[in-house]
Amino acid sequence: MAQAGPARPPCAFGRLPGPAFGVAAPELLEATLLRLAADNERRLRELPAAAGCFRGPRSTELIFLLAEKWRLDPPARYQAAEIFDRFMIKQVQEMYNSTEESGESGEQGRSHGWNFLKAQMHNMFMLRLVSCIQLASKLSFHYSIVNNNTVLKFLQSLDYSFTKQELLESELAILKGLHFQINLPTPLAYVELLLEVLGHNGCLLSLKQLHEMCVHLLDLTYLMRDVIYNTLLKTSIENSTPNELQMLWSI
Repeated sequence: MAQAGPARPPCAFGRLPGPAFGVAAPELLEATLLRLAADNERRLRELPAAAGCFRGPRSTELIFLLAEKWRLDPPARYQAAEIFDRFMIKQVQEMYNSTEESGESGEQGRSHGWNFLKAQMHNMFMLRLVSCIQLASKLSFHYSIVNNNTVLKFLQSLDYSFTKQELLESELAILKGLHFQINLPTPLAYVELLLEVLGHNGCLLSLKQLHEMCVHLLDLTYLMRDVIYNTLLKTSIENSTPNELQMLWSI
């Protein structure tokens, strides 16, 4: 699990002390609850079947470790993981569709085209991942923004030879692929809203400590998503070996 990094130097806009709870006006809180609930329902309806395929433990851990190395706060690392998953799923689907529409005859021809596209995606995988972190860092302008020099230095340490122009093109490809819709609510946004409700209702517990605990639990959930999901599924249906239909109904 990602641990807290060294103290971040002050930025041009000053360092925010962290979230403050229990200060929102009741009407604003109610409007936000309704908006997030409606947004969540819409996203669930539109959720692709492959959602989460690129949010596995290894890629998520790498995103979290790089976010820690580059001194990004929790919202940025969660946003980066979500952007990466959404973009890669969309890219794979588009690449697969292109092989089907290419007109190559026979199974062997389509297989050759698909293998070529998979090799291309493999070569760009790390670039796409760090580009998603860059984009996520830019969504919170008062925190550290990951610049091109930092990313190039990291990629060069892995023997990649990408240029600054390719970095810019990668960011633009992600933005276009997601129709510039990258600033979507992460699970942390819902957690913080519930903490705000607790603060508004006069919770006697330390909301700052609860927030820190929730961040650690979210980290754990991201890193052990499948294990936690399968455990909850087996517990909810009281069956240690759920069949495929039970797994589908539980989603």
